[in-house]
Amino acid sequence: MTAYTQQLEEFIQDVLITIHANIRDLEEKKSFADPEEHDYIDGRLFSYIEMMAVLRASARDAGIDPAAIGL
Repeated sequence: MTAYTQQLEEFIQDVLITIHANIRDLEEKKSFADPEEHDYIDGRLFSYIEMMAVLRASARDAGIDPAAIGL
């Protein structure tokens, strides 16, 4: 594996770890949030989940197994 390939893989893994962490954080916050905050949190969760769906579809289109890269 070239240095660039490894750097790219580490970048992608870092982005995915951050997205997963943000989803978990929002789900946790939702359980303690006031009812008026739920719509805001739901909107953010929807955006992250939609982003993950786009990444999965793009990975499949590129011939990459989504599960192999943490999707």
